[in-house]
Amino acid sequence: MWRNPQGTVIYVGKAKNLKNRLSSYFSGRKDVKTQMLIAHAQTIEYITTANEYEAFLLENNLIKKYTPRYNICLKDGKSYPVIRVTSEKFPRLFKTRTVVNDGSVYYGPFPDVPALDAFIESVYRTYPVRHCKTFKEREFPCMYYHIGRCKAPCCKKISQESYIEFFGEIHELLEGKGEQTVLKLESQMKEAAKALNFEKAARIRDGMKALMLMQSQNIVEDFSTEDRDYIAHYREGELVSFTVLKMREGKLQGRDNYRVTSFAEEDELTPEFISAYYTDKSELPPSIYVTTQSGLEIVSRWIHEELKGDTNIILVTDQIENAPRHKAAIDMAIQNAHEDIIRRLRDRGDTPAMEELKEILGLPRLPVRIEGFDIAHIGGKLPVASLISFYNGNPDKKNYRYFRLKTTDGLIDDFGSMREAVTRRYSRLINEEKELPDLLLIDGGIGQVNAVDGVLKALGITIPIAGLAKRDEEIWRPYASRPICLPKRSDGLRLLQRVRDETHRFATTQNQKLRTKFNTKNFYEDLPHIGKKRAAVILKEFTTLENFCNAEPEKIAAVAQISLEQVSQIMVEARAMLAALQAKQDETRLSLGASATTAQKAADIQMTHDLASQALSALEDDE
Repeated sequence: MWRNPQGTVIYVGKAKNLKNRLSSYFSGRKDVKTQMLIAHAQTIEYITTANEYEAFLLENNLIKKYTPRYNICLKDGKSYPVIRVTSEKFPRLFKTRTVVNDGSVYYGPFPDVPALDAFIESVYRTYPVRHCKTFKEREFPCMYYHIGRCKAPCCKKISQESYIEFFGEIHELLEGKGEQTVLKLESQMKEAAKALNFEKAARIRDGMKALMLMQSQNIVEDFSTEDRDYIAHYREGELVSFTVLKMREGKLQGRDNYRVTSFAEEDELTPEFISAYYTDKSELPPSIYVTTQSGLEIVSRWIHEELKGDTNIILVTDQIENAPRHKAAIDMAIQNAHEDIIRRLRDRGDTPAMEELKEILGLPRLPVRIEGFDIAHIGGKLPVASLISFYNGNPDKKNYRYFRLKTTDGLIDDFGSMREAVTRRYSRLINEEKELPDLLLIDGGIGQVNAVDGVLKALGITIPIAGLAKRDEEIWRPYASRPICLPKRSDGLRLLQRVRDETHRFATTQNQKLRTKFNTKNFYEDLPHIGKKRAAVILKEFTTLENFCNAEPEKIAAVAQISLEQVSQIMVEARAMLAALQAKQDETRLSLGASATTAQKAADIQMTHDLASQALSALEDDE
């Protein structure tokens, strides 16, 4: 138990090896949350138990007793809407995302909001129930009564018994159990029609159609009588969101979202959450489906011995019975938890990550604006540099740019490509007197970082630079002898990874677009006197440009149906085009086989200064 100077317990944990666990908090670089925990702690008290199971019980009891600040804190955060049927004398039905314990009946949640809206609209068209938010007696009915959409219970145009009958049918629709309900409703529809109550028969028919529409959109809807919960989570750094889906009588009757800030290892999260979530035997379903096996044996024992429950905890795999159904429910829970994490990151602006980067990288200010670069090409062809921008920890897509590189087209030179892209970007910002970013992230190692640093020095500007190498997720600073290595769950590393991955995605996308355009273009169209139709005929006959240049002029004239004078003009351009392509291929071969000599390094440095000088004097037009 970690206590602050006031003696309040702020964190409770357990460990098989106490020395190793505590040493991990005080060694190496830690994320902001861990640093805050250590900063606020003054004393550590420990209790020794006979085995891991006893430690698990004790940890659970202490967390519930002290509700420590840095342990799991359950906060509800529902996102999927539900249907609410109020408990009023004349009930009403509507969609909501807030559950109030006032006797109302709730159905859902429903992941497909458009299907839910269609169902509710169908109910209102089918059943003349009230639309008003507050029920009060009136002298004259509202518009809905006059258009036949409400029976005006507020004006005593219908009795409570007749009105409640509508909701009896609506409840049967929402509480349906598949084929049995359909058969029952069909029977009621036929009985109503036989009794010449065609209005009721039509209502039941339309309600069944709307219900089928909503059910067909719900991937976790089934007709199993087994009550069960599905538990899954999604993690970003120390932020963890859990989702619990409650299946009751084959319908998704509830969904709980819980926001967690936890320092536990990945395999400890689910057991710790289950022990915090279920506190009474009455809350336990017969089965709980989870995504991880670790620690579940201890949790099952705890449920059976402490809560006296008879619940099976089942790992969702392809081997279990009805695996597709259970996997669909788990996937929905994971998606919901992921969306909740995204909302949390957006709401807080990822300030902890920016604060951690400021401290670890020694930045002069918080990296509110981060710009990232990456290069994409195929064998040196069609090189593209991507520039993406993150503001306050989130993508700022209106400031995305890409550069069609000119100096390295046909060459495999990532350093030169990065120099050109950075030069063009920041010479433009200087000329336009625009604000510079707080941090520049390069997708690459020390070589790319040093190349970019040379460009910025030539331009006479100072922007903090960091490179993120993919293989070991190492952070490189200019001319550093060793990289900075952050914990896998570090907020700062997670933010840099998001920026790096977005630069890679954007660069690859632009390069694919160029390749598609290039591969679908007939290069013969660039020759004089050749249009699309002639280019297609020539390509079919000669295939390659080399074959075309070696062909007899008379054959070309016959194939293209042009004069010999025009053929001579075309051949001049074609041979020039072929020579340029061969020269680029030779340069590529040399760049692949040649080693970097001192003279080449000097040439690279000189090229950097030349590019910077040219960019400052005349701004290039960027795509």
